[in-house]
Amino acid sequence: MRWRLRALSVLGAGLRMPSGARGRALQDGLSGTGGTAPAPDRHRPSPGRGRGDTVRAWTELFRVSALFSVPGDALAGAAAVGRSPGRGTALAIGASLCLYEAGMALNDWADREEDAVDRPHRPIPSGRISPPAALGAAGVLTVAGLALAARAGRPALAVATGLAATVWAYDLHLKHTKAGPAAMAAARTLDLLLGATASVAAGARGGAVARGGAPVVPRAADNVAAPAHPARGALTALPAALVLGAHTYGVTAVSRHEAQGGSTAVPLAVLATTTGLGAAVLTAGRAARTRGPEPGAGGLGAVGPGERRATRPHRLTPADLLLTAFTGAYLRTAGPPLLHAALNPSPPLTQRAVGGGIRAMIPLQAALATRAGAPGSGLAVMALVPLARSLARKVSPT
Repeated sequence: MRWRLRALSVLGAGLRMPSGARGRALQDGLSGTGGTAPAPDRHRPSPGRGRGDTVRAWTELFRVSALFSVPGDALAGAAAVGRSPGRGTALAIGASLCLYEAGMALNDWADREEDAVDRPHRPIPSGRISPPAALGAAGVLTVAGLALAARAGRPALAVATGLAATVWAYDLHLKHTKAGPAAMAAARTLDLLLGATASVAAGARGGAVARGGAPVVPRAADNVAAPAHPARGALTALPAALVLGAHTYGVTAVSRHEAQGGSTAVPLAVLATTTGLGAAVLTAGRAARTRGPEPGAGGLGAVGPGERRATRPHRLTPADLLLTAFTGAYLRTAGPPLLHAALNPSPPLTQRAVGGGIRAMIPLQAALATRAGAPGSGLAVMALVPLARSLARKVSPT
């Protein structure tokens, strides 16, 4: 079977790597079901053309059970800039979901000839969906995603445009090149930044007004002002976005050895990166709670020239416990499979490592939101895991 990876949704934007046998493990990991899905029956009779069969074909094309790794990007982005989820965050989630599904349809269209050999049961090679219909759906969903982002403001539209361009470039060309992992990482990074810029733009319209007319919204996490301009919001959210991007790059790098196995260095390197990311998320969260108010914030906590920022003793809070739990879930989900793949770099264990990396995306998003002072958003992200598992039982993610 030809080497291809299907539906690596770490992008937050519906990107999928070239599919093949290992794609089943990736889809399973994304939906949170664990294990590898059974091989499809290529000799089953062709389905009917009723309305139910048509809906089923489109849900298979879009892999709807794999959608649940998308909302966490926008929620983590909003938390990173000190905004509570609102209208802008909802628009960012809608835009991300549209671009994600556009990538799903586009990739099936681009891989239709390969699927005719490797996976003839897929909607396009089986004749249940025509290639022009799939390509048209990709175009319509891309336009819809950009339209939703535009409603959140021009900065959000600019980020969404870059995200859409990355999706199309990856599906049509980059996934077959060495730039594939970087493109996947860029998509996930941009998706979180989309949530941040959209949330700031929407909050700026309804926020309080400080001196000079600049809208300011207090940030509950560390008692500082949230960014008043979307561009500053993007810079504020960049560290969190890069964490997701680094994780995505590692998962994609491991996936390139999934068919043949034999790579020990790559899983070890990615394991070290994963451990470092988990430690960075955990320590940064604690540091944010122990430092005092930012200098120059005005009012209480303002620090004058030559003064040091005050620190306050830290007491363990429920948010600290959640952050530790979410970070532990991230390391526990991604780490052991990577170690097993490094000790025995066989194709099955390498596939499990990739699936573990995808499943770890949700607790990583939850940890990033909680670290930024939004434990409610973290809990909301983690609540998507059982929903993904339930839907995966009804609609196969492969």
